[in-house]
Amino acid sequence: MDVGNNICFNIDLIISGTETCKMYIDFHTHGKLAKYLPFSTEYTDWLLGEAKRSGLDAICLTEHFNTAQFDELYGYIASKGEQVGDAFAFGGLKVFPGMETDIAEGGHVICVGKMDAVRELNRRLEPHKEKGNFLPAGELFDLFDEYHLLVGAGHPFRDGGHIPELDEGMLKRFDFIDLNGKDIAIDRRRTERLTYGFGRKLGKPVVSGSDTHQAVQYGCVRTLFERPFDTVEDMEKEIKAGNYRIVINPEAGFKVKTADLLKRSLKEIHALGGDYVSVLLRKSGESPAVLAAKGAN
Repeated sequence: MDVGNNICFNIDLIISGTETCKMYIDFHTHGKLAKYLPFSTEYTDWLLGEAKRSGLDAICLTEHFNTAQFDELYGYIASKGEQVGDAFAFGGLKVFPGMETDIAEGGHVICVGKMDAVRELNRRLEPHKEKGNFLPAGELFDLFDEYHLLVGAGHPFRDGGHIPELDEGMLKRFDFIDLNGKDIAIDRRRTERLTYGFGRKLGKPVVSGSDTHQAVQYGCVRTLFERPFDTVEDMEKEIKAGNYRIVINPEAGFKVKTADLLKRSLKEIHALGGDYVSVLLRKSGESPAVLAAKGAN
């Protein structure tokens, strides 16, 4: 690595998020706590704010294609964010639209593209959102080919996924491989060995994504580009040119474990009839329910 890049990196550790010669991006994120939960603008705003505070300059919002209120979430991003190229800016954080789609063979395919394309694709996938109706990889790729998208293999070695077993011609249709933060946290050595090996075998670049559904997990892995970009076209050029490197947080395991505990707790609050968003975002004090419980003892 040359001296200029080292200087740029060191400055960025001090002045995160400024317009310097870099760009930290997370290629795999979600805008909701869970697929079945209702969309919350307050929760999504919190996620985006925390993403920026974690040191990210951009994220790819790759929500599950069959999440409840998918179009409401992406409509909110499009209406509230300031469009900058193909991204939407929220307080200095660029949000690139994307999607995570199940395939019939088993596994998840990530795509990143223009907002209109992602939303239209999601509507066209409506008949295929239930298990048993997922599209085979070939048919999904044929659909993707109608749009200018970057397509990635999401966490290809996670249990239940069969992407590595697809035929070579199908695998060559991927643009990148996802080095996934959740898998890094479980077994970094195995995940890096298999993911990078898969990329070398296919001649495809590897980029990283946290796979977070809430804010604690941001920053467990990041992809550091040498220069910022605003369009999917430029994103593709920078990836193909290899003008980036992956940064893994030494505390990735702790961040992911903590995030999982928080996610399960918030889902439990919802299941018990509580408002997990208000619990999460309350700045101080205890909820009326907690105060009532204290008073009863």
